[in-house]
Amino acid sequence: MLSDTDWSAIRLTFELASVTTLLLLVIGTPIAWWLARTRSAWKGAIGAVVALPIVLPPTVIGFYLLVAMGPNGPVGQLTQSLGLGVLPFTFAGLVVASVFYSLPFVVQPIQNAFEAIGERPLEVAATLRASPFDTFYSVVLPLARPGYLTATVLGFAHTVGEFGVVLMIGGNIPDKTRVVSVQIYDHVEAMEYAQAHWLAAGMVAFSFVVLLVLYTLNPTGRRK
Repeated sequence: MLSDTDWSAIRLTFELASVTTLLLLVIGTPIAWWLARTRSAWKGAIGAVVALPIVLPPTVIGFYLLVAMGPNGPVGQLTQSLGLGVLPFTFAGLVVASVFYSLPFVVQPIQNAFEAIGERPLEVAATLRASPFDTFYSVVLPLARPGYLTATVLGFAHTVGEFGVVLMIGGNIPDKTRVVSVQIYDHVEAMEYAQAHWLAAGMVAFSFVVLLVLYTLNPTGRRK
C-alpha cells in the first residue's frame, strides 16, 4: 500500500503539474500565436528552440538550467540580488525547469489550432470593427478550444512524468522536491518493489486515463 511519503510525493507532483500547466498556457499562448501568424525569418529558429526539449535528453536541459540558476549563473545572480536566493532544490526551481521541459507540448498544439483557423474568421471580425483583443477573445479562443484541450492534457501529463529534469534541479528532498517519478526510483533502489509497483501502476492508469480523455473529448483527435 501507499505510505505517507508516497502520498506526499503524489500531492507534490500534482501541485507541480497544475502550476506548470497554468503558467505554460499563459506563456505558450503568445508564443503560439506569434509562430502561427508571423512571416519573420526567425520563425524557424524560434520554433526549433521551443521544440528542443522534445529531442534533448532531460539531463542536458537539467544541467544547463542548474548552471544558469545556480549561485554563479546569470539567473541565480539575478534572484540573489532580488533577495530570492537560488532556485535549484526548491519547488520554484522545479516549476521553472518544468516550464522549459514541457513547453513544446503546450505551444505546438495551440499553434496548430491557431493555424487551422485560417484568415477568414479574422477578416470577418475586422469588417465588424472588432478590436484585436475582442477578435482574439471572441473568435480565436473558441475556435482553438480543441488545441487548448490537447495542450492542457499533454502539458499536465508530461510534467507528471518528468524524472531527469526534476532530479537534476530539485534533487530528492522529501515534501519539497521529491515527486512521484523520483519516489519510484527510490523504492527500486531500496528493492522495495511492492511499493514501486503501486506507484508505477498508478502512473500507468493515470497515463491511460489522460489519453482516453484526450481522444474522447477532442473532436480533432477523433477525426484523425
